[in-house]
Amino acid sequence: MAQERLDWPDLDAIWISHFHLDHCGGIAPFLFGMKHAAETASRKKRLRIVGPKGLRRLIEAFDAANNYRLFEQRFPAEVVEVEELEEFEIVQGVRAVAAKSPHTDESHAIHLRDTAGKTFVYTSDTSFSEVIAAFARKVDLLLMECSFVRDKPVEIHLELAEAIYLIRKAEPGRAVLTHFYSVWDDVDFAAEVSRLEPRCEVLQAVDGLQLNI
Repeated sequence: MAQERLDWPDLDAIWISHFHLDHCGGIAPFLFGMKHAAETASRKKRLRIVGPKGLRRLIEAFDAANNYRLFEQRFPAEVVEVEELEEFEIVQGVRAVAAKSPHTDESHAIHLRDTAGKTFVYTSDTSFSEVIAAFARKVDLLLMECSFVRDKPVEIHLELAEAIYLIRKAEPGRAVLTHFYSVWDDVDFAAEVSRLEPRCEVLQAVDGLQLNI
């Protein structure tokens, strides 16, 4: 966030989809940085850290590793553990709903809707499930994992043909694919996607990509 010159000291909320380290491992150093950074010295507004059941216990375990006192901030730091399909306000003016994704016991996708009616779904990590397509039906922007190009060696992630199938079922305004494993490194993304006829614009997530919904 700092590299992209985003306003990280004023961040309102953080979504943790599940407890694999590439999705939650940054939360402890981020809170440690917020605690000591000069940029947050005058911050008073609440930070919400939102995720599935067990989130507080996870952060407390990180905290206990060296008594970092991560919750002793100069501003309120609130952990919210959500219930599946129970609507909540993640930040002012943005309603959210989380739905179970077939990946880990605690993993959830999230659906956001703002006061203007704009909608966004992030699948988090997921295996193939038409429930995910239904959850993302007709959203303005769908962010979906796509770990493998083809012949995936595990069931808990998506390969491209599965991702495009779900996109076609969901019919979003636009889709972005992310969470690429190294098998993608020498692949022509646009060519592979167009071959499967996704019926909407499908973008490749890259560092620094910024989109308006």
